[in-house]
Amino acid sequence: MESLPISITRAEIWLCITTLLYFLMNGAQIFETLVFVPKWASSPPETFKLLQDGKGASLKFFWIILHSLHEIAFILAIIFCWKIDPVRNWLLVLFIIHAAVRVWTLAFFAPNIIQFQNLASSSPISEEIISRISLWKTLNYVRVAIYIILSIGFIPLCIKLFSFRQ
Repeated sequence: MESLPISITRAEIWLCITTLLYFLMNGAQIFETLVFVPKWASSPPETFKLLQDGKGASLKFFWIILHSLHEIAFILAIIFCWKIDPVRNWLLVLFIIHAAVRVWTLAFFAPNIIQFQNLASSSPISEEIISRISLWKTLNYVRVAIYIILSIGFIPLCIKLFSFRQ
């Protein structure tokens, strides 16, 4: 049996790492969405303390590290799959959608969480903040669904790439 070109093997490795990291992120996002978000959103401003660094379960560093590792792996998967047209093209589509959701996260979700953290020691919360919490929760379901769909999109790419072994 002839050995595979090293570029195919590296492409497989980085695509698999990227896919596994995406599914790991999905698990964390699902847990956060179903367990943690309802907890901090249940009775503001008291429950906003759960979001604070050093006082609650701040997940800022977890998400920064996980997203950074994933995005490095994603870029390496694109680099190593570059000469494999059908895989490269779909990876680029997935990456563009992923980047759009990340921009949305940094533009909407992160600033709102920071503001919610800062309101932890406030007196009563206004109706406007209650509405923003509700909107944040609803849009978070959409965001997590998009990430799950994106990660599922990696499965056919892995199958396609592994089909080159035959």
